[in-house]
Amino acid sequence: MDPDSVRSTLSGLALGNVMAAAARDYQKEIQAKEKAPATSATNQEVDLDELLDDPELEKLHAERVAALKKEVEKREVLKRQGHGEYREISEGDFLGEVTGSEKVVCHFYHREFYRCKIMDKHLKALAPLYFNTKFVKIDAEVKCAVFVTKLAIKTLPCIVLFRNGVAFDRLVGFQDLGSKDDFTTRALENLLKKKGIIDERKGDGDEEDENDDTDHPRNRSIRSSAVQDSDSD
Repeated sequence: MDPDSVRSTLSGLALGNVMAAAARDYQKEIQAKEKAPATSATNQEVDLDELLDDPELEKLHAERVAALKKEVEKREVLKRQGHGEYREISEGDFLGEVTGSEKVVCHFYHREFYRCKIMDKHLKALAPLYFNTKFVKIDAEVKCAVFVTKLAIKTLPCIVLFRNGVAFDRLVGFQDLGSKDDFTTRALENLLKKKGIIDERKGDGDEEDENDDTDHPRNRSIRSSAVQDSDSD
């Protein structure tokens, strides 16, 4: 065998052994680094277990669960009472509806009055946002002539606000909303807050008003012999 060839072969084997050793060392370093976070994570798990066994933390957790359960039960009761949606009621249902909840917004409307339709749109948007307040509407011309007379309602739309069954305030036409058809849902929302019929909600300042409809044309409504349309003002 050629001596040069033998030397070349031995040199190649030596280089291969060096490369293999280097690879093994590198692999050991990687494995060592991977084991370090695992040990840290194990320590964190031990600490978390200790926290979970803390009586004070368990007490806070139990109180939070109880509060959430109570809130869910309350919402179920309110839902059965008609909260969370904007509904139409009849004259026969009127007294039960306005006395059956602490806070009630009742819209007396006329089906032919355009401004009543505008109010409908805004109240429908607010009803699911303010679960503690009931939102209803009733046909002032057909379904509740008796209560229209007793409440001295002469202009529509008329929003009567009830607290514990007692009418304590009202919105007549759009007088408190700039007397214009293009008021926003936020404007009505803020007005109802000021009157105390709906509560403040978290994050109100960050929400956009999706019901800001300013492009509706003016549409004169048909006059009713029983009440006056606010659009005639």
